[in-house]
Formats: sequence, C-alpha cells, structure tokens
Amino acid sequence: MPPRRRNFRRPLGERRYRKMFVIATEGAKTEPEYFEILKQIVGDVIVNIRCLPGDTKSAPIKVLNRMKKFLLDTALRDEDEAWLVVDKDNWTDKQLAELYDWSQGRNNYGLAVSNPRFELWLLFHFEEAKGISSAMKCSERLKRYWPKYTKSIIKQTITREMIDQAITRAKQRDNPPCRDWPRTAGTTVYRLVERILYS
Repeated sequence: MPPRRRNFRRPLGERRYRKMFVIATEGAKTEPEYFEILKQIVGDVIVNIRCLPGDTKSAPIKVLNRMKKFLLDTALRDEDEAWLVVDKDNWTDKQLAELYDWSQGRNNYGLAVSNPRFELWLLFHFEEAKGISSAMKCSERLKRYWPKYTKSIIKQTITREMIDQAITRAKQRDNPPCRDWPRTAGTTVYRLVERILYS
C-alpha cells in the first residue's frame, strides 16, 4: 500500500507568521524583563516580542534613535508594530513630543509613557496606586508586594489575571484617555499590552 500523501495546505484563517512587536525601552532591565515575562504568558505562537533595551542614561531621543536604526535594518510588515516605552520622570514635554510625533507617522507605530515611571505600571498589577506622585514613592510602594525588588522582576510572580487587573486600573486612571502621554500619575503602557494580548 503506497504511503499517504501529506496535505501541506494551510487551514483557512491560520496565521502565516508570528506578529512582531518591536519595543524600544528607556530602561535596560525592568522593561525588557517585563516584556519577556509577558511573552512567556502569551506564548510565542502568534506574537514575537523584540526588545531594544536602553542604558542607564537613556534619554527619549536615544530610545527613538535605537528604534529608527532597527527599522532601517529590519522592514516591518503592515501587521507588525513598533513601540517606544519611556518614563515621564524629568523629561520635558518637548523631548516627549518628538517621540509622540514619530508615533503618529504610521498606523503601526506607538508610544507608551509612564508618569512618573514604569514601576507605576507594575504597581497597577497589585493596587490602584492612589497617592503616588513621585518615582521614589512608586518604588517604595512596589516593595510592599516585591520586598526584594531592585529593578529586576524576572523572579517575581506575574500572572495573566494580574495583567488584566493592571489594564483595568490603568484605564480607570487614564480617563478620559490622554492623546499623547499622562500629565499626572498614570501610564499608557496598557495600550501596548492590550495590543500584544489581543493580536
């Protein structure tokens, strides 16, 4: 009996490739580790997350330049997305406006800003983060949940349920939704995370 021929036709509706998210981050440790954890939670079947981490003195323009350099060497498909992830910290509106203007250049570009810093997004995984007005308060409050937190989160516990709660809390804070970045304590990282989770 001859061997059966294999059917190599792809079922209708199946993705032909993994959607890629290229994320240029200001931080060199916390943000890349977070998106690595998110990648594991989502699974690497449909989404491919590539982080372009910064250094300890990374200004917004450096984050943008790293992204531009990457995009010169790697063409994005229309379905892929490129995001800049930065903190408000002490950066001026003029510095952030340059990143925002870049993010408006194409439909698959985005900007996620945390005010005062990325740790506020992490804190939303646990609570509503009321009364947070400075980067120091943000880190101190986060240590209630992760006592040994020192910019590294790779050994910390983050679940899908916690991420969903963080999205809800961040959305509640971002009401009405800001057009560019939060002027008071808040974060738009939830917009990127939703894109990754529901692609």
